[in-house]
Amino acid sequence: MTFWDHLDVLRRVLFRVIGVWMVFAIGFFIAMPYLFDNVILAPCHNDFVFYHFLHKIGDWLHLSGDFFTQQFEVKLININLASPFFIHISTAFWMSVVMSVPYLLFEIWLFIKPALYPNEEKNVKMALSVGTIMFFLGVLLGYFMVYPLTLRFLATYELSTQIENQISLNSYIDNFMMLVLMMGLVFELPLVTWLLSLMGLVTKSFLRKYRRHAIVLIFIVAAIITPTGDPFTLSVVAIPLCLLYEMSILLIKDKPREDKEELTDDDV
Repeated sequence: MTFWDHLDVLRRVLFRVIGVWMVFAIGFFIAMPYLFDNVILAPCHNDFVFYHFLHKIGDWLHLSGDFFTQQFEVKLININLASPFFIHISTAFWMSVVMSVPYLLFEIWLFIKPALYPNEEKNVKMALSVGTIMFFLGVLLGYFMVYPLTLRFLATYELSTQIENQISLNSYIDNFMMLVLMMGLVFELPLVTWLLSLMGLVTKSFLRKYRRHAIVLIFIVAAIITPTGDPFTLSVVAIPLCLLYEMSILLIKDKPREDKEELTDDDV
């Protein structure tokens, strides 16, 4: 195929992806009142599934801290006239983007498949499949654990007893989308590392050498993502990221020449 033929194929791929996005967006727009009450606003209420889990941990370990025992409710306010309408549209769009990820990766696979050798085809297919699964695992972790913990901490944080916390709808949605999507992207770390290794930018020995530095960096990132002070919340984010780092090491195969050089250095 010529360059223009490839460009024409890419154009058709983009039209199909945009079409799927629009279908999902329309569906989410129609279902948004139900989704808002039962999914997006669910972390605002004390009967959220993860809060039940915290209460059970408190009972099991006999913890009396407010974090494990207090009743939690958040009531949002709206201060902008047009915000509900625009949030309705933007939330439907972003949810359609998340749900379209498998189809997007499938279209990428169909586009690059003719240019791959059989062994490359198998590896890329596996990488895209794993990338899809890891993305949704990150989204689920962000929704069920990371965002509720962050909301619980920030909504109850008091700078002064004279200041009453009133959370706006815009603030809630912005933080909700940012944290959930961020966790989904963070879980793509093994896939990104594998792609970098194919380009020769990252090796197994490099990741092993700087493992300690990476763990420190991971805990710093986890502390930024979840600005709570307790070790439990920090561990909820940091431990999965550390496991992702170790998974990245397992996915990478060093070149034989590099392994030989390592053996020579060890002998010396």
